Amino acid sequence: MSENDTASSFISHLIELRDRLVRISVVVIIVFLGLMPFASHIFDLLAAPMMQALPAGAHMIATGVITPFLIPVKVTLVVALLISLPWVLYQIWAFVAPGLYAHEKKLIAPLVIGSSALFLAGVAFCYFFVFRVVFAFVNQFAPKSITVAPDIESYLDFVLTMFLAFGVTFEVPVIVVVLVRMGFVTVARLKEIRPYVIVGAFIIAAIVTPPDVTSQLLLAIPMCLLFEIGLLIAPWFKKATAAPVDSAENEH
Repeated sequence: MSENDTASSFISHLIELRDRLVRISVVVIIVFLGLMPFASHIFDLLAAPMMQALPAGAHMIATGVITPFLIPVKVTLVVALLISLPWVLYQIWAFVAPGLYAHEKKLIAPLVIGSSALFLAGVAFCYFFVFRVVFAFVNQFAPKSITVAPDIESYLDFVLTMFLAFGVTFEVPVIVVVLVRMGFVTVARLKEIRPYVIVGAFIIAAIVTPPDVTSQLLLAIPMCLLFEIGLLIAPWFKKATAAPVDSAENEH
């Protein structure tokens, strides 16, 4: 391939990347604008687990002048990104797809759907279960001499960190499947290093969650279970998306 052809190919890839990013941005902006009239209600929903754990009559506070406006807007943007996640992942995989073989393109739909579903499941698990347990646990230990009134900006930072931690954690089966399918590691090898994976899960949980045993267990245990699910799915997925040549070689 000549230098001109290489340059043209590189430019065409940049143009396609720009187009994909524009498509992602347009959808996210449309969803965001559609949700903006409900921004305050969306934040109230996000704050519900904390409000239920606080003593009766307690409220969250805003220390900044425009914080009561900015925080609901940020929350709404995050919700718009979550709603648009399948579209975002599809655009990413569609950009990569032309460089894949026909049998490898079979990976796109399952991975886009699986990645989106698992990330959203992690966020939902964190919101509906983990927050209620952790906030109640933490507030039970608050001294009676202290008036608990969390700042909404700090609350949002904590919530987003936890959402990201649990969302990424729930991607473990997808990561295992991709590593096995691409030949980076075998299922047998992953089973051999299972004790190290379990230890690593608890170390990660200790780093990204609050310093209490409850939240660490609520992250580490699902991570270990999802790793096992990935080990069960990986062989089937590898066989289902194998190249015809690979299949012929396996038969011999």
